[in-house]
Amino acid sequence: MKNTWSAWRYLWKSDDIRRMLLVTMLLLVIYRLAANVPVPGINVAALEALRAQLSQTGGNFFNFLDLLSGGTVSRFSLLSMGVYPYITAQIIIQLLVPIIPSLQKRMEENPTEGRKWMEKWTYYMTVPMAALSAVGQINIFNSFSPSNPILNFGFTGEKILPSLTALLAMIAGTMFAIWLGELISEYGIRGQGLSLIIFAGIVAKMPSNLGGILADKQTWWIMLILMVVIIVATIFAIVYVQQGRRNVPVMYPGRRVGNRMSMPVKASLPLMVNMAGMIPLIFASAILQFPAIVASYFATDPTASYYGFAKGVQTTFGGNSPTYWIIYFFMVVLFTFFYTDVLFTQQNYGENLKRVGAQIPGVNRGAPTQKYLTKVQRRITLPGALFLGIVAILPFLLSLLLSSFNIGAGTSNAGLLLVSSSGLLIVVGVVRDTFATIDAELKLHGYQDSILVR
Repeated sequence: MKNTWSAWRYLWKSDDIRRMLLVTMLLLVIYRLAANVPVPGINVAALEALRAQLSQTGGNFFNFLDLLSGGTVSRFSLLSMGVYPYITAQIIIQLLVPIIPSLQKRMEENPTEGRKWMEKWTYYMTVPMAALSAVGQINIFNSFSPSNPILNFGFTGEKILPSLTALLAMIAGTMFAIWLGELISEYGIRGQGLSLIIFAGIVAKMPSNLGGILADKQTWWIMLILMVVIIVATIFAIVYVQQGRRNVPVMYPGRRVGNRMSMPVKASLPLMVNMAGMIPLIFASAILQFPAIVASYFATDPTASYYGFAKGVQTTFGGNSPTYWIIYFFMVVLFTFFYTDVLFTQQNYGENLKRVGAQIPGVNRGAPTQKYLTKVQRRITLPGALFLGIVAILPFLLSLLLSSFNIGAGTSNAGLLLVSSSGLLIVVGVVRDTFATIDAELKLHGYQDSILVR
């Protein structure tokens, strides 16, 4: 305890680390201030009516998006899309590399230039992804109240200029959030910029969630106890799964020291149970938005023959139907396997171990080693994928639990407990990564006592 307290004090004694922390906090404050700037041209009265309607009827999917954005979705802020278009573009680029041979060859021949190329095209792809998300978000909001739209959006007549202004403003908001994240990674806590931007949004939403629980004078104590129990249990499960490893034994060749040859060194290769992290949750939710976005274009004319089908698709993928959550669960599980396979293939353990002369006992070097490790990785990914799937649908499970016991407002309170599932998965991961980065900075400055609790 003494060493840990001394380590925390050293954070402020070191000029470099203190500057790093202060820059990070300043940029996060700027981000939260900018999150309160609304999109130009919105109907404030219609937005307030929609928020009141969703707070009464539930809307788990709406609450999920609002949580991950730190309340910017419900305020229809310039930053309502956050940095998620960039993350989606980044994932798409990563998935294209093993599919397109020329891209994979580029990455293998010159990894440094390949990473620069990926970063450049990720930024290029972020703009259309942000535009598509912005149009979809506006249409979805307007579909909740067709007679009193949030924004008079369209590309005909007098609507063109206001629509382009709102669209460009939302894209600029996303790029501004990404820029702040890059500044944090460069001048603040290194490599944690975008993660801390997402983290700040989730944490900013927690006080209002707690206030919503305490506002229910009849069942607030039950909800509070339930929330604490779920938070503690979820944090324990997240840390347990995230720290899960399968250590594969590896033999490294001995080294020649003078005229003597040292004995081979026995070590292990740790394979993670959940290599994909929170990415499957984000990407699966982004993909499931597209049916609702597309349907929103056709659900505007009640007299059209396709109106009923479009409205049904929009309702199904709006986040309140059991069908949506079942699809969401299976998509998270499948994408966890897919994304893990992509990452594992890019790391190419078989060739890397062969290059240094290492070998797994009983397995030939090169391609057979990669095949064996891939088989092991897929086997241990199963519990990690199922865990992520349960985390994804936990809001729906909570709504069923609360409804069956007639506790509180049921679905609405389940939305308040979202922080204990998807939000906590992100928060715990970001906190651990941030502490690891600060710990590395302390050791870099000659301070050996760790601030991390291991």
